[in-house]
Amino acid sequence: MAGEFAVELRDVVKNFITPEGSELAAVDHVTMQIRNGEFFSMLGSSGCGKTTSLRMIAGFEWPTEGEIYIEGKAVGHTPPFQRKVNTVFQNYALFQHMTVFENVAFGLEMEGAAKEEIKKRVAKALEMVQLTGMERRRPRQLSGGQQQRVAVARALVKIPDVLLLDEPLGALDLKLRKEMQLELKALQQQLGITFVYVTHDQEEALTMSDRIAVMSKGAVRQIGTPVEIYERPSNRFVADFIGEANFFDGRIKSLAKDEALVYVPALNADLTGLPVSDGLVNGEEVVVSIRPEKVRITAEETMNTNLFRGKVTNTVYIGTDTHVYLDVCNAKLKVYEQNRISRLDPGSFYTVGQEVLLILPPENTLFLKKD
Repeated sequence: MAGEFAVELRDVVKNFITPEGSELAAVDHVTMQIRNGEFFSMLGSSGCGKTTSLRMIAGFEWPTEGEIYIEGKAVGHTPPFQRKVNTVFQNYALFQHMTVFENVAFGLEMEGAAKEEIKKRVAKALEMVQLTGMERRRPRQLSGGQQQRVAVARALVKIPDVLLLDEPLGALDLKLRKEMQLELKALQQQLGITFVYVTHDQEEALTMSDRIAVMSKGAVRQIGTPVEIYERPSNRFVADFIGEANFFDGRIKSLAKDEALVYVPALNADLTGLPVSDGLVNGEEVVVSIRPEKVRITAEETMNTNLFRGKVTNTVYIGTDTHVYLDVCNAKLKVYEQNRISRLDPGSFYTVGQEVLLILPPENTLFLKKD
């Protein structure tokens, strides 16, 4: 139905010819449905197909196979200027010889808009990004964050249905990048415009997005909310790419809807946990995944499920957390403990060689299909 989704990619393929003459599928049968008013991120490492997907939505590339829809209308072979989308690039692509006002007004002038209309819409766009009063400055007279806002204002002034952002914070320092993440998210919520955002930064995607598509080798590995992606990854790649995880190989001994028992040779023990991937069967070889912050070091045997003894091999204090590295039955395990109290006594920290009890909570012990 037209308008049900802001953007749809239906079984889209994009092939390129390599310098050697072979064919490379940069985007490999990708299907996505991006809702109206959603902050949707495509997340992955370099070469995963996220930027190519964004460029096809923008119209800078055309799909080899499949179709792209914007507000229910097929646009796969429609030129960029005929699509109600605008793009903010990583380098901002500002005209250095123009003022802020002239940069933001450029697109409207190319359309032949009246001068009073341009003045009114540019003023509103600059107000949205909190740059009122800087109309006469040139890009070199602005900070990196201010230049980024000018690029956003230039994209918003034409009132697009969809705003496409290709790693627009990549050139900023860490502190400013974190500030701009919150500003962009607040702006998107204020405007109600669909944002499609490309990033390789996992924390950035988790911070800003309503939903995330995790991509690898031109394919979508999982689409979900930040909580779903982090807490219930559907495969090892997603669990490994988003955050940190401990992994073990295992084999399913028994299986129910919400619980499974898996034998783990590295621990010489059975683990109780959650069968997360679809289609798991008894006897199947699986990957066991548990986040380091989910493992609990305990002083006493409070439960007899997933309880192990381990020896500390190293500790790293990083301020917010202490990373504890353990040897458990000759297998390696990492645990992240939040530093909730202020302490300077060396005796309050774990020491190398110390023996501890640890629990792998079943609700956080995930069983995944092998990739």
